[in-house]
Amino acid sequence: MGPVTVTFVPGTSDAPPRVAYAVGRKVGGAVVRNRLRRRLRAIVARSGRLWRPGDYLIAVRPEVAALSFDELRDHVTQAMDAAGRGR
Repeated sequence: MGPVTVTFVPGTSDAPPRVAYAVGRKVGGAVVRNRLRRRLRAIVARSGRLWRPGDYLIAVRPEVAALSFDELRDHVTQAMDAAGRGR
């Protein structure tokens, strides 16, 4: 299990993908957690239309706080691929 995990529940084909983020207190203080959520939202916004309709939960482990944006994007992309990205 990597630093980013994605849980996927398929949805109807006419509904856009919905994404939720699980960033616990172990990741860091409020500033760190909010910065990480903003980064995750930016990653999803750039590639969200490529994902299948449904509900996604992106959960992160504490070590993601030390990752660069590009490293985080790579981990999120890999986790999304494993969860069913693409049509």
